[in-house]
Amino acid sequence: MHNATPHRQAYGVTPKSSDARRWWRDAVIYQVYVRSFLDSTGDGVGDLAGVRAGLPYLKKLGVDGVWLSPFYPSPQHDHGYDVADYLDVDPVFGDLAEFDQLTAAAHRIGVKVLLDIVPNHCSSEHPYFQEALAAGPGSPARSRFHFADGRGPDGSEPPNNWHAMFGGPAWSRVTEPDGSLGQWYLHMFTPEQPDWNWRDAGVTDYFDRVLRFWLDRGVDGFRIDVAAGLFKHPELPDSPDPQADARTRDSVNPLAWNQPEVHDVWRRWRTLCEEYTARDGRERLLVGEVSVPTAREHALYVRPDELHQAFFFDLLGAPWDADAFRKVISEAMQDIAGTGSTVTWVLNNHDQVRTVTRYGEPAPEGSGLGTARARAAALLMLALPGAAYIYQGEELGLPEVVDLPDDVLTDPIFRRTGSRARIRDGCRVPLPWSGQASPFGFTSEVEGAKLPWLPQPEWFAQYATDRALADTSSFWHLYRDGLQLRATLPQLGEGTLRWLEAPPGVLAFSRGDGLVCAVNFGPAPVAAPVPGTPLLASVTCPPGVLPGSTAAWWITDHPHV
Repeated sequence: MHNATPHRQAYGVTPKSSDARRWWRDAVIYQVYVRSFLDSTGDGVGDLAGVRAGLPYLKKLGVDGVWLSPFYPSPQHDHGYDVADYLDVDPVFGDLAEFDQLTAAAHRIGVKVLLDIVPNHCSSEHPYFQEALAAGPGSPARSRFHFADGRGPDGSEPPNNWHAMFGGPAWSRVTEPDGSLGQWYLHMFTPEQPDWNWRDAGVTDYFDRVLRFWLDRGVDGFRIDVAAGLFKHPELPDSPDPQADARTRDSVNPLAWNQPEVHDVWRRWRTLCEEYTARDGRERLLVGEVSVPTAREHALYVRPDELHQAFFFDLLGAPWDADAFRKVISEAMQDIAGTGSTVTWVLNNHDQVRTVTRYGEPAPEGSGLGTARARAAALLMLALPGAAYIYQGEELGLPEVVDLPDDVLTDPIFRRTGSRARIRDGCRVPLPWSGQASPFGFTSEVEGAKLPWLPQPEWFAQYATDRALADTSSFWHLYRDGLQLRATLPQLGEGTLRWLEAPPGVLAFSRGDGLVCAVNFGPAPVAAPVPGTPLLASVTCPPGVLPGSTAAWWITDHPHV
């Protein structure tokens, strides 16, 4: 791995001025997948106490906040995204007292806490759904969900032809209280995750109570799962192209997603959050998982009275190509930043193949090329205007674990399709913290400690956190250096971007007064756009040269170069 070359004296620059009401606009948030972060009890599953123990590590890295994956009581059919109780903590992760301790500890060191809220669907074990099953057709309890009679003379066919995102039909038939086969219910993911019916006023009121419960406990905001979902076409008609809807979990069924009524929910939630802000001046953040076809549609979710931000996934999905990246960035800046919000950039998350592997494919665990490209992409993302989210392990340069045995896979996509093509276990393997063998410091060394819930490969040893901190050329130090500069240089974070002329295969842009970022997407070195040694680079850059698969930042008196 090549050495980065930061000019550390730049860290003495006076920190950027901050407005507590606008902290989120250029924040860097670290996504904690709780069950894979750090296990404090020895049961092989990460927990809230483990997150609390890891806060000093995250503070040292330099992030502004953490987003916690769901830790609510759940049968764990989709690892917490099937919520059985939105107002408590699953015992496997701790309890409410531990959550309060975690929030207080984070706030003491200036780290925000965001919760993952799941409003599109719940667990089939949620009391409301169990009540709906017992109450029977036509009951108020069933109106909270999408129950419908089947088609055909005996009602044995689903109400429509929709497919579930994780494979199979989007409907399951229930056995009625009298023992007969009866209605069907909608689940856009798995049968264990029935979709809420947001056209029922009781659902709206229920989630108001959920948000207030956690805001009253001091959280700084919410990451909203499936934020373009919630509302379905009121008539539940057939999809004109059901096979297209079934091809990928990221496809969008226009009858089930992105319905116009969903914007009323985000206006309501924004008003609720601003009620809390009015009390103490501390702005609460709503950031949505918004999967829609275009940046222009994405922008509708971040209008001034709706969500503060929404993840912009197009950068994550862009091929390693200068023109593709420029197109994605330009559209985001034009359509999303134009609303008055800021773009929320991501390169990794708990649902996607890690960048080191994605950029290095088809090599099994990524490659040197994948590593170089992922390092360059990290500096590119941190130089863009707006906010950025880092997925745990991204700062270690972790590749995807691609060879997990079938018998350990837990992803419901695998269970429902039998295919490994789109499974997500490989990016969720518990983090390596120290040592030469599993559990690599992930699991507490107590008598009877269990193995991590997903097996860690032997090669995780070279990515362990203790090694990363000791090696100044590591991925971790590249991220830490980038975050320190981002926190101090007034040119970075929120602001403008201006493209600069660059040779084919190279992106170059200026930020504010005198900072230039350039990325060489090609394999061969090119002349650097700025003379002299970079302020920070993803690999060693000789003066005047930008190597292949490399990004670098410069401070210059001539940002028009």
